Amino acid sequence: MTRLAKPRQQLKSSYEVVVIGSGYGGGIAASRMARAGRKVCVLERGKEIRPGEYPNTAVQLLKQVQTHLPDIRLGSPTAMFDIRYNHDINVVVGCGLGGTSLINAGVALRPDPRVFEDEHWPAEIRTDVELERYFDIAESMLKPQTYPDHYPRLPRTDAVQRCAESLQKPFALAPIFVNFQQYENGRNQFGVEQSPCVNCGDCMSGCNYGAKNTVLMNYLPDAANNGAEIFTEISVRQIEQRGERWVVNCVDSESGSEGNGSFTIEADVVVLAAGTLGSTEILLRSAEAGLRVSERLGSRFSGNGDMVGIAYNTDHEIRLVGMGEHAVDQEKPVGPTTTELIDLRDDNDVKESITLIAASMPGGIASFLPPLLAAAAKLTGTDTDHSWNHKLRKLARIVQSKLFGARTGATLNTLDCLTMVHDDAAGQMYLDKDRLHIQWVNAGEQSTLKNGSATIARVASILGGTFVPNPVWNEFTDHSLVTGHPLGGCPMSDNSKYGVVNHKGQLYDGRTPTSVHRGLYVMDGAVVPVSLGVNPAFTIAALAERSCYKLAQDYGWIISYA
Repeated sequence: MTRLAKPRQQLKSSYEVVVIGSGYGGGIAASRMARAGRKVCVLERGKEIRPGEYPNTAVQLLKQVQTHLPDIRLGSPTAMFDIRYNHDINVVVGCGLGGTSLINAGVALRPDPRVFEDEHWPAEIRTDVELERYFDIAESMLKPQTYPDHYPRLPRTDAVQRCAESLQKPFALAPIFVNFQQYENGRNQFGVEQSPCVNCGDCMSGCNYGAKNTVLMNYLPDAANNGAEIFTEISVRQIEQRGERWVVNCVDSESGSEGNGSFTIEADVVVLAAGTLGSTEILLRSAEAGLRVSERLGSRFSGNGDMVGIAYNTDHEIRLVGMGEHAVDQEKPVGPTTTELIDLRDDNDVKESITLIAASMPGGIASFLPPLLAAAAKLTGTDTDHSWNHKLRKLARIVQSKLFGARTGATLNTLDCLTMVHDDAAGQMYLDKDRLHIQWVNAGEQSTLKNGSATIARVASILGGTFVPNPVWNEFTDHSLVTGHPLGGCPMSDNSKYGVVNHKGQLYDGRTPTSVHRGLYVMDGAVVPVSLGVNPAFTIAALAERSCYKLAQDYGWIISYA
């Protein structure tokens, strides 16, 4: 498979547009600016990892983890799984060409329209009758599909549907960024080799079969096809203004600090799309160096209302674990990471709505799961059936998993759940000793999050399993949270008193409430000012499409959508 990244020697010192990051926001900005005929450079801090190269064993997975503790980082700075530990909330994001699209479940849900009525959104977003158009444009590129009828029926689907019926809530197959069709010449519309899904269940550790519609399969190759130059293993430290142009201060990702392999690139337009954490961190560092920004920089951090929990050792076969290094058993497929959802929407108050999705876990961690899940169930679990017959059957399944592995017994019958509710987006990001931190007092005490956890407990009860809550969400950790969907930090708003960027993603310069820096944009999850109640990838993509369209309008450029 052809690589998109160019050798570092071909990097120029000046471009019309520099895009920092390569996830949903960065990939879209690169594609659209290249289609507008601009000279575009994409900078990605991670490596380019192609299908067939993703980790599928425990050893490989451990090598692809970087951990940021309060005072130290462990692991390679280009490792694919980037875990940030904070007292109030822990965050997992992707690192690599394609960003978090490489490791997410690829769920393509549109938020409840009432979400965009929240006063924290700029008036232009609240009243934009064309907002759905940008979702449609993103959909035409990312091509979300539901699990097809001609594929084998999954036992997880039956279990989740049973729960939805018991809860008397709508069940649906979720649209996901996964390809299920066989292309005539083996290549998709962007000329990329792509195969149909094989039901391996390893979407969240990287699709080795090329079936997942990551940004690496669509927007990024489209950008390259239209002349964009893509470079990896380059980290951006900060941005500064020099006359009418912008200077991007870069460093080799492995060195990680200025003065060691540092260099600069100039641009007319800079698009920050390094993710919620990355874009905010770069701007915080830039502000310390003198860039004028809103005082709200770092505010309105949200975990998107994420709450995880497990229905352990149920009475139903689920197939929790992906295949990893093993061949896919077509008689007993795991399926894509996520295919099912339960919509617990509140018709009266959107803030009380809950979305529940079920997921598989990567096969690379299979050997760890039986003892870990059994221990978690014993320490924090709540059994939902106390009959002796039930207890004996559960014990037999636990022994079976410990003896014969994660694809048998208790682990086989375990359902991994994620609920997304609406949190208060009151987190604050800041720099301390040049390291990004998140503070969010009483984040885990919110009633909506407790409702999300209680919903998972009800699912466990329906399936006859043991409810195991989020292992870090307890009284000993002050109810610390975990999220893979960080939002905010550079929130959109009508003015700089309440936000960091305007409805286009332009950075406020602080001179007046609505004045902005010309040529400096943010296009990623950092601009989202509220929790969305659904997986945010699709919304981030739609907002990035909108921002690109508005940017092109301001400069008199025309984006070709052919």
